[in-house]
Amino acid sequence: MAYNQHNYASCSFFTCRHYEYHFIGENKTWKEAQSFCRENYTDLAKVYDMTDMKRLLDSVKNQTEAWIGLYSEPGNKRMWHWSLPGVEYNESEAKWENRDLNDEHRKNCVRMKIRDQKWKTSKCHEEKQFVCYNGENMQLIFLLFCKKNWTEAQRFCREHHTDLVSGDQLEDDKLKQEIADRDEFWIGLFRDTWTWSDGSNFSFRHWDQEPFRDGQGEKNCTFVKTSGEWDTDQCMTKKPFFCYKEKLILIQEHKTWDEALDYCREHHRDLVSITNVHQQRWVQQRAKNASTDYVWLGLRYTCVLDLWFWVNDHLVCYDNWGPGQEPVSCFHSAAMASDGQWVKKADTNTFDFICAV
Repeated sequence: MAYNQHNYASCSFFTCRHYEYHFIGENKTWKEAQSFCRENYTDLAKVYDMTDMKRLLDSVKNQTEAWIGLYSEPGNKRMWHWSLPGVEYNESEAKWENRDLNDEHRKNCVRMKIRDQKWKTSKCHEEKQFVCYNGENMQLIFLLFCKKNWTEAQRFCREHHTDLVSGDQLEDDKLKQEIADRDEFWIGLFRDTWTWSDGSNFSFRHWDQEPFRDGQGEKNCTFVKTSGEWDTDQCMTKKPFFCYKEKLILIQEHKTWDEALDYCREHHRDLVSITNVHQQRWVQQRAKNASTDYVWLGLRYTCVLDLWFWVNDHLVCYDNWGPGQEPVSCFHSAAMASDGQWVKKADTNTFDFICAV
C-alpha cells in the first residue's frame, strides 16, 4: 500500500461488505441447493478468508451440517493456490526445482529449500518446519523448532498469526538470515481440484485434518461441519445450505464517470467504493467480465481539497494504484483494470462500471 503518491486525510475504518450470507434450513441435494441460491440470491456461498468463515457461521443460530459452493468434478485438473487469501499463483514467477512428473499426483504441498530458494512438491502429511506471516505487523514468524504436517502448519499460522508464508513474502531477506542453508520448510503453496460454484478462484480452504480431498471417490461436494470445519459428502445427499447475495453489479454500458454515477444512484445505490483488500478482491472478480479495458470506481479527485475521496464520503484508507501513473489533474477519477490495478482516467472516458446495490 503506497501513500506517497497522493494526499490523504486521516482515515476511519468500517466493515462494510459487498455481500451477505443466508442460511437456508431446507434439506436439498447440492445441485438443488445451487439452483435455489441462483434463483433467489447470487449462488451457493463462497468463502474468502477466516473473517468470512466467522460471518458464515454467525448467520445461523444453531449450527448444523450445510452445503457451501465448493465442489470437485471427476477429471478436474489440479490447480496451484497460495494459502494466503488475495495472493494469486503465477506460473511465470514460480521457482520449481526439477519435478518428478510420475509421482506428482500424490504431492500436493510445497516446501522450499533456503539454500537455492527452490520449491519442491511433497506429500502433505510429512512433518516439516514452517514459516508464518503476520499481516498485522507485516512480519514473518519462524517456527524452526516445531514440525507439523502442512495442514497443521496452516492451522497454527491462521490461529496465531495470519497464514503460511505466501507469494512475495518469500523474497524477504529475513529468510536467508534466520534459516540455515540446508534447512527446508513448508510454504503456503498447495494444489487441489476444487472450484467454487460461481467460478471464483478464491484459494481459501478450511478442511478438517484430512485435506485435499480431490474428488477421487463419490464425495465431490463440500459442507460445513458443526465444528465449523469443512468436509465432503456425496452430492445427492440432502442437507441445509448457505447462499450468498452479492451487493455489486457490473453494468456493461459505456458511460462517462458522471453518467455512471448518476446511473448507479438512480437504479441502485452508488458507484462502488473499496476500503480494504477484501473488497478489492470481490470488485476485481466483477471487473474481469467487463466489455471495456477499465471499469469506473466511485473514487474521484478534488482540486479544491487536493485529495482523492470516495463518493460515499469515506476517505481513502486503502489503494491499489498501478505503476507509472500520470500526475493527477482536475476532472480525473479512478478506474480498475482487469488485473485489479487502479488507474487515473479523465472523467470524459466511457467505460463499464460497477454499482453497489
